[in-house]
Amino acid sequence: MKDPYDLYIIHGWTYTVEPWKKTLLLLKEQGLRVKMLHVPGLTEPSKKVFEISDYVKWADQEIPEGAIALGHSNGGRILLNLCANKPGKLSNLILLDSAGIYEVTARKKVVAGLAKVGKPFKKIPVVNKAFHRITGTTDYSKAPENMKQTLVNMLDSDKKLKLENVSTRTFILWGKKDTTTPPRQATAIYEKLPNAELKFYANWTHAPYISDPDGLARAIGALVKKLKGGK
Repeated sequence: MKDPYDLYIIHGWTYTVEPWKKTLLLLKEQGLRVKMLHVPGLTEPSKKVFEISDYVKWADQEIPEGAIALGHSNGGRILLNLCANKPGKLSNLILLDSAGIYEVTARKKVVAGLAKVGKPFKKIPVVNKAFHRITGTTDYSKAPENMKQTLVNMLDSDKKLKLENVSTRTFILWGKKDTTTPPRQATAIYEKLPNAELKFYANWTHAPYISDPDGLARAIGALVKKLKGGK
């Protein structure tokens, strides 16, 4: 039986996919059948503390063999780990301003530090605001405790991700104005993947579905149609 979807999307660290609405509508108008997957603990409620292995298992169950899948930010991290573990799972992988590169940066030091500090400090508004700014995550102050620990687990998982094991044909789309996963990380991913193409977009931020939904829909639409056509 033919799979009804042309593209599967795993969103990033967000508690609502409402900002994706315009891009998804534009893709539909192009005639593409797109399924936005709701990540457990984020846009799908869960009290579990997740490891990257949990998300890989979930994605493997949600996405059929031979599909085209796009991952934004943390969604890209999940798909990279999926492809590293199951090389033949996807026909093509699209990374949109993806996470997955481990860097010993001030951002990650603060993430780990705040995670260990304890609840009293996390209740201080300025601390929550600072955490939001340096992690690039949305609604951190509203996040349940299990997802705060899950975020730390996701960042730590990048230490073990072997990008050289991702043989899936990969297309990397990245915003030059991205300050959350900056362009140097796109280059780092591209240089480690054995079968990848990289394209930067001048006006895109970390969330191009907000900063340029029309441009994002055009870019995704053209790429998926090309891939579905076998070119």
